[in-house]
Amino acid sequence: MRILLALAVAMPSFAFAAGSDMSSPPKTTKTTSECEGTQVWDDKTQSCVDPKESSLDTDTLYGAVRELAYAGRYTDAQAVLAQMPDQQDDRVLTYWGFTHRKMGDLETANMFYEQAIAANPGNMLARSYMAQGFVAEGRTDEAIAQWREIKARGGEGSWAEASLREAIRTGMTYSY
Repeated sequence: MRILLALAVAMPSFAFAAGSDMSSPPKTTKTTSECEGTQVWDDKTQSCVDPKESSLDTDTLYGAVRELAYAGRYTDAQAVLAQMPDQQDDRVLTYWGFTHRKMGDLETANMFYEQAIAANPGNMLARSYMAQGFVAEGRTDEAIAQWREIKARGGEGSWAEASLREAIRTGMTYSY
């Protein structure tokens, strides 16, 4: 089994961006190029709006969270997350975990990742992000366990699997 793992981890992988199972970074929108703080661009009104006072749908807010997190604006991303209507949604929990991890609070991050996985055991992104935190902490065995779980759940070749495989291989995690 170790030989198979070593071969899989050693396989070359391609560059991916975090935030979804998409293989490219989020496109920069006016949310990060024009809006300040926690404001989000609203295409309908053609203006920056406060998520709490807007009628933006969940997917638009989620996209804004992803874009803000990618831009390193973790506190702003968390403020938008706080406005999401369903705080128990596994995507929301995953991004709470991601932002806490990137801000250095691994204990809180893992709590959110575990909640996301409990809500949706097939959430490969939460597993990958949590395991990348394990890699950063030198907890490689736990990272490998999550990598195996991702593969067992059909995630081989996904961003979640490939980025984690690369993190295990190199010890370098993704900064977004």
